[in-house]
Amino acid sequence: MSNNKNTPIEALSANVLETRFDNFDQATVENARYRIIDVLGCGIGGAPAVGNAALVELVKDWGGKKEASIIALGGKVPAHNAAMVNSIMARSFDFEPVGVLYGDKFIPAHISGTTVMTAVTLGEMTNIDGKELITALLVGDDVASRVLAATGFQLSRGWDNTGTVNAIGATAIAGRLLGLNERQMRHAFGIVLSQLAGSLQNVWDASTVFKLPQGLSARNGVFSAQLAKAGWTGPEDMLLSQYGYYYLYAEGCQDPEIITRDLGRKYYSDSSFKPYPSCRGTNPPIECALAMVNKHNIKADDIAEVIHYVPKEELELFCAQPFRIRDFPHGDAAFSYQYTVANALLRGSSKPEHFTEAAIRDPQVNALISRVRFEELPGERMLSATKLEVRMKDGRQFSEFTDAPKGDPVRNPMSEEEKKDKFRANVEFSQTVDKDNAEKALKLLENLEEIDNVNKIVELLVIQ
Repeated sequence: MSNNKNTPIEALSANVLETRFDNFDQATVENARYRIIDVLGCGIGGAPAVGNAALVELVKDWGGKKEASIIALGGKVPAHNAAMVNSIMARSFDFEPVGVLYGDKFIPAHISGTTVMTAVTLGEMTNIDGKELITALLVGDDVASRVLAATGFQLSRGWDNTGTVNAIGATAIAGRLLGLNERQMRHAFGIVLSQLAGSLQNVWDASTVFKLPQGLSARNGVFSAQLAKAGWTGPEDMLLSQYGYYYLYAEGCQDPEIITRDLGRKYYSDSSFKPYPSCRGTNPPIECALAMVNKHNIKADDIAEVIHYVPKEELELFCAQPFRIRDFPHGDAAFSYQYTVANALLRGSSKPEHFTEAAIRDPQVNALISRVRFEELPGERMLSATKLEVRMKDGRQFSEFTDAPKGDPVRNPMSEEEKKDKFRANVEFSQTVDKDNAEKALKLLENLEEIDNVNKIVELLVIQ
């Protein structure tokens, strides 16, 4: 990276364009490879989710140049629309990688669903090889992660960062793959500033639109880079100017040095792979519930009461709302402690099929939900900390605690084989992509650096 850039946005713009595959250490490449596998699997698994068929039909009705493929469901549409649809499908079961690990700080994020699909979609259009796919992805992840880390995750203003920092990362990827120069790249960032959005009310209300900001970020990132290439200009400094990102979307920039510290030497990204298809906050109690089922052969009908002990901060957030079924049952279930705990105790697993409307309306799971209540977990501030206590009708009591659920990138990571099995499970659930083709694609993805054209992978992951 050039060291003579005067502002962080100039330094970021230069690094996006100057980074080469050789900049990365093996761990960073491995993380990128498996995030690509994971997000593509989540996109395939998310294809049949509620609302996606209607979205695909709408996008195809718009028409336009056939530039890039819609994963799983097939058909080619303009690249910005393909990136949008693919990102939305990847988010549909809230199953894709999350969380930026910056030093010892884990910052909630959902960046990969946008950045991977933006890189794959534009990579198909521009016929890039595997090394360039990884490189473009990592520079986009790094920009989004640094912008987020410099202020930390905040809920106070009500922005959903899938619609803010994700768009900045997508713009970086698009700018690189569309061949922008440094000044155009900076203007692309400025252009996307006017397209950042996404309310956390989407999640509080468990509405279908919870997955939309992630897709709009992909679409708007591509569009912003295209406008910059066509000669449009944007604000010179979209981050730190008077009415830039940190003024509008955060409570200022807490640590500006993070934006450029070790730039070009360290590349940050999502680090946690999720074993269960629901909000990451629900994963710890799911894990506790499954541990009890496996250890004690618990039957739901024999349960008198379930007490879920949660840190105070979590009791005040959306997952702790009383469970109810509204216009979008999938969202009600995926963002509910009560549903996800009851589901795990009843069914002994947590899979995408448990978030279909029929599964959610099952009288058995709803009867158990009525017996799940919350109490504060004293002394714990970690978002991953959970204690679950199950009291049986015969007087027995069982409890489990975790503060490092499966997927924790440091203390309890998913293995490579578990990640590949997750990809296969998404393919099996979706019933869209041919399983043999999916397996061929998986083999190619495992050796992504050797692939001379990413189209060889994409063509295997759509309906023929």
